[in-house]
Amino acid sequence: MTEATRIVLASRPDGQPTTDNFRQETVDLPSPSEGELLVRVIWLSLDPYMRGRMDDAKSYAKPVEVDETMEGGAVAEVMESRHPDFKKGQIVTGQFGWCSHAISDGEGVRVIDPDTAPISTALGVLGMPGITGWVGLNDIGRARDGETIVVSAATGAVGGVVGQLAKAKNMRVIGVAGGPEKCDFAVKELGYDVCLDHHAHDAKSLSEAIKKAAPDGVDVYFESVGGKTLEAVLSRMNVGGRIAVCGMIAWYSGEGVKDAQPLPAVWRNILTRRLLVEGFIIFDHFHKFPDFIENVAPMVGDGRVKFKEDVAEGLENAPRAFLDMLDGGNFGKQLVRVGDDP
Repeated sequence: MTEATRIVLASRPDGQPTTDNFRQETVDLPSPSEGELLVRVIWLSLDPYMRGRMDDAKSYAKPVEVDETMEGGAVAEVMESRHPDFKKGQIVTGQFGWCSHAISDGEGVRVIDPDTAPISTALGVLGMPGITGWVGLNDIGRARDGETIVVSAATGAVGGVVGQLAKAKNMRVIGVAGGPEKCDFAVKELGYDVCLDHHAHDAKSLSEAIKKAAPDGVDVYFESVGGKTLEAVLSRMNVGGRIAVCGMIAWYSGEGVKDAQPLPAVWRNILTRRLLVEGFIIFDHFHKFPDFIENVAPMVGDGRVKFKEDVAEGLENAPRAFLDMLDGGNFGKQLVRVGDDP
């Protein structure tokens, strides 16, 4: 038996989630059966999509059930294996959840090479957020040399990758982020041409700021937030522009929905500007992961693509770090250090 700590969904949130929606508990895990492996979690990823999993609503994935372990990607060490594809001591990544240890049947689990980059990057720049930015920019946004792109959540785990890859394509890159520190980082470290602080603007003034930063209009918008940023960008899109819809964190808990721009106004912009608006879920594109790693890993290795991590220490602090992230309190990829590196 292995004693494991886990964070479960204690109750479904009504609007904005709170720490009361989570509960920490200890359970005993049996030894792995044939075809299974036991892992010790080292790093836990916290991502905005997890907010949707807390609701009992039809979506692209099954919600987390009350009293079940919160879902989440993690990097872990294999402690015991009865699975032919995994060996004790290997470092792996998979959907192990908010826990210290887990039993897995190996589905969706991938061995990572600790010599390529810090193992935490398998949850960020070289993991799900990284490939989300890469696919969203290239396949969904159809970004091209010389065009102008606006990136919401510009310094986040996804947005930071989008902005840097867009600069590598010789695009004009305009970021939108929360606060002067993030905007300064976007320009000085990530190479954005301009970064606008959405805390300093309402939708109207943000739209004017985008117009000034992009006098020739916007060709691509990478959408992660919704809210006033979407409203501000829509009227600045060029004819034939593309919008890659990755997320809408501003509306995940129902806040601001009633104040959002009316659908007829949005629909009219899409029609008159002949916009291509496409939502995407990265799980549909994971078959491209080898191509993503081949393309982006060398850029991370030689410093052309930089990354920033925001680390909370201890599994017990995962709920608070998650709530802070939903409010924009993180700076870079939000991680939780659950255990020591091997």
